[in-house]
Amino acid sequence: MDNLPDIAPLDHLEYMRYALSLARRSPPKPTNFRVGAVLVDEAANQILSTGFTLELPGNTHAEQCALHKFFAANAKDPADEQTALILPSHTVLYTTMEPCQSRSAGNVPCVDRILGTLSSSHPGIQTVYIGVKEPDTFVAANAGQSKLGQAGIVCMHVPGLEEEILQTATEGHRMA
Repeated sequence: MDNLPDIAPLDHLEYMRYALSLARRSPPKPTNFRVGAVLVDEAANQILSTGFTLELPGNTHAEQCALHKFFAANAKDPADEQTALILPSHTVLYTTMEPCQSRSAGNVPCVDRILGTLSSSHPGIQTVYIGVKEPDTFVAANAGQSKLGQAGIVCMHVPGLEEEILQTATEGHRMA
C-alpha cells in the first residue's frame, strides 16, 4: 500500500480522519452510505489494509473491502475461514459508520465478517472504532455495535467528525 499517512500511535481521531478521506473516494449513490475503513495493527501502529464502499466489484461495504484486501494479500486462499489466524494479535478496525448487521443484497453483513476473525486460538479483531451510528435510512435500528459487544468486541465512538462523516456518507442521497 502506497502513500499511507504517518499517524501517531493511538491517535484515534487521525485514524478516523483517514477513514473519512477513504469514504470520500466512494462513488455517491442514493442506495449506499459512503463509508471508509482502516484495518490497523495497533501494537505496531501499522495500517494493514483500507477499504471504502463500492471499492471492489459488487455492492461492497468498506469493512468488507478492507478485510478482503488484507486476506487476499496475505493468505493462500482468502475464502478459507482460517485466514483470520494471520491477523496480528492486536488488530483493530476504524470505520466511519457502525458496521451493518444485515444486508439486503445477499452479501455477508460486516458484523459477521468481523466476528469471523475470532477463533478459540486467535483473538481476531477485538476493538472497532466507530465515527457514527448507522442512520435508519436503509436498515431500521442497526444493532451492529450490540452484536459485536455480545461477542466481547469493544466498540468505541471516536468523537469530533460526526457532521463531516454524515455529510460524506449521505452525499449520494441528495441526488435521488
